[in-house]
Amino acid sequence: MAELVTVFLNVILPVFGIVLLGAFLGGRLELQARTLTRSAYYVFVPAFIFQSISTANVPFTSVVKMLSFILITHVLAVIIAGGIGRILGRSKEMIAAFIMIAAFGNVGNYGLAVIQFRLGDVALPSATIYFVTISISAFVICVGAAGWAHGGSRGAIWQVLKTPALWATVPAVAVSAMDLNVPLMADRFIGLLADAMIPVMLFSLGLQLFEQGKVHLTRDVLLGSSIRLIMTPLLALLVSIPFGLNSVESASGVLQAAMPVAILVSIIAKENDIVPEFVTSVVVVSTLASVGTLSLLMVCL
Repeated sequence: MAELVTVFLNVILPVFGIVLLGAFLGGRLELQARTLTRSAYYVFVPAFIFQSISTANVPFTSVVKMLSFILITHVLAVIIAGGIGRILGRSKEMIAAFIMIAAFGNVGNYGLAVIQFRLGDVALPSATIYFVTISISAFVICVGAAGWAHGGSRGAIWQVLKTPALWATVPAVAVSAMDLNVPLMADRFIGLLADAMIPVMLFSLGLQLFEQGKVHLTRDVLLGSSIRLIMTPLLALLVSIPFGLNSVESASGVLQAAMPVAILVSIIAKENDIVPEFVTSVVVVSTLASVGTLSLLMVCL
């Protein structure tokens, strides 16, 4: 019990406190989440990814194991979530929503901050690898699921290729693999931007939650939140066993799999008319419930 309280106070509360601050100040200061999220998406996130991966000393075999582990975990989660929707006799739109919820957790701002506080800076390279892998694969799955629900999808691959996170990953891997030295000026410039990513994204998450509007608490919303917060990390725990990952690689992957639903899922749902009110409700409920589920998970890991 004492460790649970410590984790809540020292890991969850600092992270969630910034989210609440963004939600509290959003309306009062008339701030717009879109400005911060676009800044983070195009500037701070690529800088963070480049810094984390380019300076990481992760063997290639470990990278392959981590990629395989997290991809298999989320593919299984998507298949099971879609199966649950079919068994319950839900519409194609609801099945697509369950798939999107299972595929895309908030692995960037929320996940990276929590993992850093709990596991330390040593976990950031592996957490960042998971972040990039989940984000890119989940985007394809979400857009594909939305297209399937409406009888077709176009442009998913092109949208992924335009993702700034991918732009930063390629040169970062090259710098790390070839042991290149980044000029001091560029290193400091990128470092300053990278250090701003987590607080900016957490604050913008609060603004986004504030802008989400009314939340509907239904059995399907609770089910969707459970798929994201309970089922997916349990799958990650099981899938990680045969890969022989070290404790930090395994724990950071399981924690990334346990993150609440990403705000981007709500945006995709709204743009594609995939039961947006339901998806938005799951985003908010899963984010609030993650305070408890993540605290318990971190005590158990």
